[in-house]
Amino acid sequence: MRGVRHRAVSLWTTALTAVAAVAVLLLLAPAASAHTELESSSPKDGARLTHTPATVRLTFSEPVDLPDVRVSAGGKRLVVSRPDQGDGHGNVIVVAVPKATGQDRLGLVWQVRDLEDGHPTSGTLSFPLTAKTTAPPASEDASAPAPSADVRTAWATVRWAGYLALALYIGGLAFLALLWPQGAQDRRTRRILTLAWAGGLATGVVAPGLEGAYGAMGTIGDVLHLATYRDLLGTEVGVVAACRVLMWVLAAIVLAALLQGGERTARSPGWRVGALAVALGLLRTTGMAGHNAEGTHPGWGAVADLVHLLGVSVWLGGLTLLLLGVLPRRRPDELSAAVSGYSTLAGVSVAAIAVAGAVLAWQILGSFGALFHTGYGRLLLLKLAVLAAVLLIAQGSRSWVRTRLDIAVLLRGDRATVRPFVYSVAAETGLVLVVLAATSLLVTSAPGR
Repeated sequence: MRGVRHRAVSLWTTALTAVAAVAVLLLLAPAASAHTELESSSPKDGARLTHTPATVRLTFSEPVDLPDVRVSAGGKRLVVSRPDQGDGHGNVIVVAVPKATGQDRLGLVWQVRDLEDGHPTSGTLSFPLTAKTTAPPASEDASAPAPSADVRTAWATVRWAGYLALALYIGGLAFLALLWPQGAQDRRTRRILTLAWAGGLATGVVAPGLEGAYGAMGTIGDVLHLATYRDLLGTEVGVVAACRVLMWVLAAIVLAALLQGGERTARSPGWRVGALAVALGLLRTTGMAGHNAEGTHPGWGAVADLVHLLGVSVWLGGLTLLLLGVLPRRRPDELSAAVSGYSTLAGVSVAAIAVAGAVLAWQILGSFGALFHTGYGRLLLLKLAVLAAVLLIAQGSRSWVRTRLDIAVLLRGDRATVRPFVYSVAAETGLVLVVLAATSLLVTSAPGR
């Protein structure tokens, strides 16, 4: 009883420490920058003009690429270019405006895709061309476009599938290399890894089309257009997407070597180094499509995101192979080595997830109040609530490992003895999938809104 009470106190101490760390980081954090916004224009929005200006100068809050900026007037897309004398940071563009005849107002609609994560923002500018009114007239045809809800839903779904494939592939390889090399011969395990790789490659190909359609504020039908991919590949977001697909191609080589060599390959130092290199490439290219570059310390965000994704992958991938690979076999030697070893590995992963998650929250939100006053913050709180439930279930699994694993080994994997642990691991796995779903929604949401 004393040991159980001690473990419970330890769990709550860890949880409270993590919550306190998040609170301190958010309270001390400087204001984080959200997505690219229009800071100013010349002429100023609402200024009364005697004639149509030849150009309008737009200054954004962050550097922008020309292909990422779209400005239209009356439904016609206008030409944008860099000024001869800019700010030196790439924040300024110049819009060539055609002459307007028979109009008393010039309305411009602008939209820009964030250079880091591809999220769009938009707005309107209105310039009265006569002095008939004392205030700018209401915009009738220059309404700011909005991203498609259907495209965002599809994009979030594909991102969830991509995160799942990434976790199963990387976490599965880590589980085999560190704890269960003989599992490389298991048919179910080989099937899981193959499906994870296929899913990762498929989502890597489809996601850029959805991201491009979302960033351009298009429709689901635009995903089937080659121009959507071509426009995205001309940006940094597109380059990262292409690199991610390339990493999945390289991941096929790592997987093929494992499937061919089995346990001997899983124990090979050379294969492990190659698998680690590919895993880090997949993690980094996946993280670069998120919000970790927001805020004033993008370097810390990048490192935290890498650690966060790695921790979740090792945790979920290990849980899946434990549930579908190790436990159904009920072999005493595998239960003794894999289950106890994974219990320790999962503890380290959860600690890494908590620390990295606190850094990411500090980096992206920038203030404690944003947790409650923004949709992004409230979604993050929901994710944390589900994660807390997962940790409570995980504590039950760890308790079984400490008190019942030896008995299960002595009884040679007796079904009745192992069953409570199977149920606990299944529940833990299901809730982690919900956490991944919340993560995919966070990635496709704009911070601070």
